[in-house]
Amino acid sequence: MDNPRETGTGPPVRDADRAAAPGRRGLMLAVVTAGFALNFWAWALLSPLGPRFKDILDLSAFEQSLLVAVPVVVGSLGRIPVGALTDRYGGRVMFPLVSTATIVPVLYLGLAGHTSLAGLLAGGFFLGIGGTAFAIGVPFVNAWFPPERRGLAIGVFGAGMGGTAISALTTVQLVDRYSITTPFLVTAAVLAAYAVLAAVLLRDAPGRAVPTQPLIRRLGATGRLGITWQASALYAVAFGGYVAFSVYLPVHLQNAYDLEPADAARRMAGFVLLAVLMRPAGGWLSDRFGPARVLAFSLAVVTAGALLQSGTPPLAPWGTVAFLSMALALGAGSGATFALVALLTPADKVGSVTGVVGAAGGLGGFIPPLVMGAVYGATDSYAGGMFLLAAVAAGALAYTMARVRPAEIRSRSARDPSAPGVTDVRP
Repeated sequence: MDNPRETGTGPPVRDADRAAAPGRRGLMLAVVTAGFALNFWAWALLSPLGPRFKDILDLSAFEQSLLVAVPVVVGSLGRIPVGALTDRYGGRVMFPLVSTATIVPVLYLGLAGHTSLAGLLAGGFFLGIGGTAFAIGVPFVNAWFPPERRGLAIGVFGAGMGGTAISALTTVQLVDRYSITTPFLVTAAVLAAYAVLAAVLLRDAPGRAVPTQPLIRRLGATGRLGITWQASALYAVAFGGYVAFSVYLPVHLQNAYDLEPADAARRMAGFVLLAVLMRPAGGWLSDRFGPARVLAFSLAVVTAGALLQSGTPPLAPWGTVAFLSMALALGAGSGATFALVALLTPADKVGSVTGVVGAAGGLGGFIPPLVMGAVYGATDSYAGGMFLLAAVAAGALAYTMARVRPAEIRSRSARDPSAPGVTDVRP
């Protein structure tokens, strides 16, 4: 006998499908996490080469910042329609499609677009397609896992953002050893292989919620959900901070500490890897203690780390302590934000909400590199930019405690009065 769905408008889940689901969840999670990492690898290809292009093309600090920021903003805004399309067509269709589309700008940049600023900006614009993969994976994973495990599962998927570390660790080395085209050709080949693999292996969750409303109407309904804007504000700080550091940290380290490009890229990779490892940890902690608590602690650490770094302390140890503590906090905060999305969003709107929230996170990563470049160009110091980061993180902390925490408590108490964080805190 068929069992009705918990929420959503999809078909009933058969007992056979429900029994088979646990054995397939791990495979599905592994495939989409790998896809997310590979698309993010492509999305971040220009960042490690920013200093090299600055020297070759005689770019200003602002032009260099713009070069690495353009893929971020396009990949961010593109998540809105891609998330809504994922709600409708599923990850099985969308992941191979986006991975294949990303190959085109990667090849263009490697073969022709790297010879001028205009070519780099044009290629970087379409390279942003790779950044939309995030809006595919969250609703896909959300549909496969039960509510009590979604925080950890989405956090594991979010660890795919470590694809930027692959770029940081390999791009400059491949250029130095072979040629400027090599990292782009390698990435394109890997994306092509993944697109085939995803088309063969991926399956959407049995009985997933499939919306029937037109795209524009669904996006309008998404905009009326409180969680859309609450999570967007928080993700703009948490993931936006991560993206900003992952694309701009090599520039910062070279300008502020006179590091060599390869050394700066390696340090940026360490920052990324710590944030990546903390993302599933943030989701797991959210399952146990509630997303708002994890977010509040993470934002407090970011505030302290940014204030410490505003004085440009010696890299060993205080600069390293500041950067690595912020990496840990931004990773955990990013995982906690989507645990919050999974907790408060209707099942058939997860993709649409993810698209908007993911766009906010990406835009949060677009603005700081431009601000940092402009501030450094005007003052020859990063103090002003770091003070701004501290102020934004402190504001987000206050917002979390005043607005987000009560909403989480109401949702948890409605579902289960004994849930973590319900009985010990007043709404």
